[in-house]
Amino acid sequence: MSLEITKVTARIGARVSGVDLTRPLAAEEVTAIREALNTHKALVFDAGGLDDAGGLDDAGQQAFVRHFGDLTTAHPTVGAVEGAPNVLPVDSERGRANHWHTDVTFVLNPPQATSLRSVTVPPYGGETLIANAAAAYRDLPEPLRRLADTLWAEHTNDYDYAVPEEDIDEEKAAQRAQFTSITYRTAHPVVRVHPLTGERGLFIGGFAQRIVGLSAGESRKVLDLLQAYVTRPENVLRHRWAENELVLFDNRITQHYAIDNYDGLPRRLHRVTVAGEVPVGIEGKESYAIEGDASHYTPVAA
Repeated sequence: MSLEITKVTARIGARVSGVDLTRPLAAEEVTAIREALNTHKALVFDAGGLDDAGGLDDAGQQAFVRHFGDLTTAHPTVGAVEGAPNVLPVDSERGRANHWHTDVTFVLNPPQATSLRSVTVPPYGGETLIANAAAAYRDLPEPLRRLADTLWAEHTNDYDYAVPEEDIDEEKAAQRAQFTSITYRTAHPVVRVHPLTGERGLFIGGFAQRIVGLSAGESRKVLDLLQAYVTRPENVLRHRWAENELVLFDNRITQHYAIDNYDGLPRRLHRVTVAGEVPVGIEGKESYAIEGDASHYTPVAA
């Protein structure tokens, strides 16, 4: 096996070389990639293939991601790429995810892993930031860590994005209406235990809107305090996209942010996600749904 893992930063990220994603992977390659994902949280691959045949396409991306579990559909409420129900177009024309979040945490079992593949890359800007939530938890002072261990947060897709009225046109209003066409609310532990590594990580992000038992104002202060540890520069990988690249990251223990710094130029990634488990807190209690059924979107991973 010629697969090589090269760290990108001290706390998060590695580049994987010596593997052709356009071909079926050997069992030992899948094992090595899974182990690298557990260690580095985010992996960068060349998706161009080794024979210059045009690189990875939607079918190839789905085939690669299936090595790590069952696929979700594209999104609980947002439409997929035509003819590819498991592929979500992350297109600047359809909105910009320039806020810190973990994918789809408003459902009971969010994806365990997310893959993003570059389709259209702007000539400058458009980077994706990915943060290590396990390192953030380790950074917490002991009193804050003890507090976080006891907290649960309500995540929802229906919240105030605080977008200025002058920035909302009919198209953006329609996109938001589609995103919230089914309301989801789920309570997750603020500190999640990773099912494979046993690591503890801060499981919050943009969809976490309220701490269970606290007021909205109190919740925001606590969440902002904890979030500041997630996004410390030492915990963040800043990935500059190139053509024919794929990034795979562990959605259970990271957050990410798409930087809107490319002057409205075209930017398009395709996203495929792996079905995840129901999160578990440090006391062994599982997350619980409050509103919304996402069974059409994702199976529950064992």
